[in-house]
Amino acid sequence: MPSQILLATHINAPVEKVFDIARNIDVHVESTKHTGEQAIAGRTSGLIELGETVTWRAKHFGIWQNLTSKITEMEYPNYFTDIQVEGAFKSFTHEHYFYPILNQTMMRDIFTFESPGGIFGEAANYLFLSNYMTRLLLKRNEVIKQISEGPQPPKGGA
Repeated sequence: MPSQILLATHINAPVEKVFDIARNIDVHVESTKHTGEQAIAGRTSGLIELGETVTWRAKHFGIWQNLTSKITEMEYPNYFTDIQVEGAFKSFTHEHYFYPILNQTMMRDIFTFESPGGIFGEAANYLFLSNYMTRLLLKRNEVIKQISEGPQPPKGGA
């Protein structure tokens, strides 16, 4: 049974700027530096586009893992969706929505995932994985917010 995480982040920046920062590989690396995450294949820097993939290598729960995701939907600057095409999850879909409010943005995440392992995977979701993923996404969103509201765009575009 899939688990779902819903987040909303208010950002004091125009929607176009936030959209580009949210799909910037270099920003993602910055937001996950505590996991040692690096983009190792596919798009490895700059702005990921529709149809492109990125393979991430990171340490989670003391284990180095690779995960490849693909941008399957994109409508600038309103939304994009990435899905896992290879990795530790049975499946995941991350929908990113951006709503302009005057010269500000409401960024909304819908992260739906399913762990492998049947009932053991469901137990892991309940016991720790949902909380772990929520913290990871909140950290990512905080970095997007800080960079979006700051004066300088990140390297690699935006």
